[in-house]
Amino acid sequence: MSPATLADVSTPLLALRVLLSEHPALPAGMIRVSSIFPGQLDIGLHDDLGGFETWRAALGISPDLVTCHTQNDGRTWVLKAGAIFAGARIELTGFADVPQPDGGMR
Repeated sequence: MSPATLADVSTPLLALRVLLSEHPALPAGMIRVSSIFPGQLDIGLHDDLGGFETWRAALGISPDLVTCHTQNDGRTWVLKAGAIFAGARIELTGFADVPQPDGGMR
């Protein structure tokens, strides 16, 4: 098997370029393209559920398709949604602290 090239991950890079062109004000977040999943663009937003919603709307993902669970012993919300955009599989994830009963965050 030969090493991966940029051409192998061109689909998610093109999707990112289209998103930049159509929605330049989207929050940057953590953006990952990997030769392990060459057709996929991963977008992670930490401590920014509003940013997650902005991306969700830009990608045309229905709110009904968003899943929510907690991790870190219930202290972190995790929102997930997926879509196909410009031929790439988009995996959108948002993380935020769950408010604690004492009014603080952990």
